[in-house]
Amino acid sequence: MTSILKQHDKPSEALRSSLILLLAAGAGLAVASLYYNQPMLGVLGADLHASTRSIGLVPTLTQLGYALGILLLAPLGDRYDRRRIILVKSAFLAAALLTAALAPSIGIMLAASLAIGLSATLAQDIVPATATLAPEAQRGKTVGTVMTGLLLGILLSRVVSGFVAERFGWRSMFLAAAASIGLLGVAQWRGLPSLKPTTDLPYGALLRSLTGLWRRHRTLRSAALAQGFLSIGFSAFWSTLAVMLHGAPFHLGSSVAGAFGLAGAAGALGAPLAGHIADRQGPERVTRLGAALVALSFAAMGLMPLLTPHARLWLLAASAIGFDLGVQATLIAHQTIIYSLDPGARSRLNAVLFVGMFIGMAMGSALGSLLFAQWGWGAVTGLATGTALVALLIRIGSAKRP
Repeated sequence: MTSILKQHDKPSEALRSSLILLLAAGAGLAVASLYYNQPMLGVLGADLHASTRSIGLVPTLTQLGYALGILLLAPLGDRYDRRRIILVKSAFLAAALLTAALAPSIGIMLAASLAIGLSATLAQDIVPATATLAPEAQRGKTVGTVMTGLLLGILLSRVVSGFVAERFGWRSMFLAAAASIGLLGVAQWRGLPSLKPTTDLPYGALLRSLTGLWRRHRTLRSAALAQGFLSIGFSAFWSTLAVMLHGAPFHLGSSVAGAFGLAGAAGALGAPLAGHIADRQGPERVTRLGAALVALSFAAMGLMPLLTPHARLWLLAASAIGFDLGVQATLIAHQTIIYSLDPGARSRLNAVLFVGMFIGMAMGSALGSLLFAQWGWGAVTGLATGTALVALLIRIGSAKRP
């Protein structure tokens, strides 16, 4: 155990597959905690006798907590041992999920939801830790594998929670989630190496340095903006898909919409290959290929009015595989790019990138719902195609600049 827990100033050899698996599972289970509540809101609200407005605050506060955690807590990974931060957040996340499972009222549930969002940001500590531990020649592939775990957590969490809640109740889902994070914490305590802090800046200076990093690194600005624009279409699609499938001509239930998460997960499984290409041929090329794939996948949905309902579903599934792979590949390449800017500020660089991504997700959800209500599904796919093209132009422009 002593050899496992030694300090790591920099990686010297390839990571063990068991450690990579532990990091990927940690990222996936942590981020999945944000989305378990979404398919269960109807039954959860009825059981807690909450109004529609109150129950709508459950996912809102969870996402708000996550955004605040990225901004206010993720930079601490550069100031303190990331292993210790991961263990502390795992304990708090398990406690928050357990509180949600036992919540007697909507007020307690809302407080637990905010706490879940804040502590689920341990995923944003795991990814920079992976970049630090991985050898430079394998960094893209290794980060890609861990990010695959993270994205699978996002895409599959709704499917799992809907299934469990329907058969065993919503409290069972939160209990199972708390148990999974508790077991994860034990595995992390035994398997994660310690990571030496890279700065001794006070907390206030650490947060102020985020602005300095944004101003200093044009590459960081390009990455955050491009990923943010890609996230607009990604979020617009997933936030309106269930409503679209519920209406004519499909008249399908929420379980079918959840099943499309499996198609997206299939695309995410190709992410390690994108990381490998980034290692071999450069991450800049992967960002352009990824953004182009996203734009092409969304543009293909414009053919839907010409197809039969059955063929439209197949096109939706194929497009989901394509744009999920493109978004994930571009994100991995962006992380590979920014982590090389300043190895001592990887947690803060990651925080800036994900704040940009989160802003895009929030905008996509709001704009997608508005456009769908006003002009239908074609407007949503038009938005997604246009924002993906903007991201592609940003990446092309970034490559041309010195």
